[in-house]
Amino acid sequence: MEYLQDTEKWLPKVIEYGIALGLAILIFYIGRFIVGRIVAVVQKVMLSRGMDETLVNFVCSILRWLGLLFVVIAALSQLGVDTTSLVALLGAAGLAIGLSLQSSLGNFAAGVMLIIFKPFKKGDFIDAGGAMGVVQNITIFTTVMTTPDNKEIIVPNGAIIGGNITNFSARPTRRVDMTFGVSYGDDLKKAKAILEDIIAADSRVLAEPAPVITVGALADSSVNFLVRPWVNSADYWGVLWDTTEAVKLRFDAAGISIPFPQMELHMASGDDNESEAA
Repeated sequence: MEYLQDTEKWLPKVIEYGIALGLAILIFYIGRFIVGRIVAVVQKVMLSRGMDETLVNFVCSILRWLGLLFVVIAALSQLGVDTTSLVALLGAAGLAIGLSLQSSLGNFAAGVMLIIFKPFKKGDFIDAGGAMGVVQNITIFTTVMTTPDNKEIIVPNGAIIGGNITNFSARPTRRVDMTFGVSYGDDLKKAKAILEDIIAADSRVLAEPAPVITVGALADSSVNFLVRPWVNSADYWGVLWDTTEAVKLRFDAAGISIPFPQMELHMASGDDNESEAA
């Protein structure tokens, strides 16, 4: 009889706890399934819109873990566990981690913006974050560039998004800005004709927009010609270097001098000083 009385006392509690445990397990498995489906849909939508795969995987990973966290909390609540303190503890831990990783989170946010808005892409030649080079890789936290002399530079995304970004590869054409000075005593028309001939003979120079060759300034030591041809972006450096060399050779052959900065000094003679003193 005592055994039956004891059974009548704890059996309802066991049944109640068993039901709660079963519901908690059911909530966990159903919740995990729903989270998986939501993550799959989000991943499919992001990939269909052409977003970077690295960003998609990272966002889906965060979404999956946050969803599972809510599912676990819901399951524990079904078991009668007080989750208020657990949520507060997780919030405090998240705040502490966020403060300690403030710069890293800033780089992450900047990386997300770079991947979404795409001010540049892999293979572009850019000047950003205090560095200049060809973009090799864009990750969540950093951007990897290779300089013209083949050095690798890893720039935090926060430094890039916080300043000006110059993308030299964004447009198919570029203007080559050059300045050549000649002496005041040289024939300007002859010098201009030589410059026009050099530009016209270069097949890489585009006909439209038309190149500009004109006197730009009467400087202290020279008359400066502005030479502004348009070229395909890939031909920029070749045209710049080849034109500079050709101008020097042609000017030398034609007897046109390229003056260097100079200063004229007028010194008073001793007789002049004596006469001023008298």
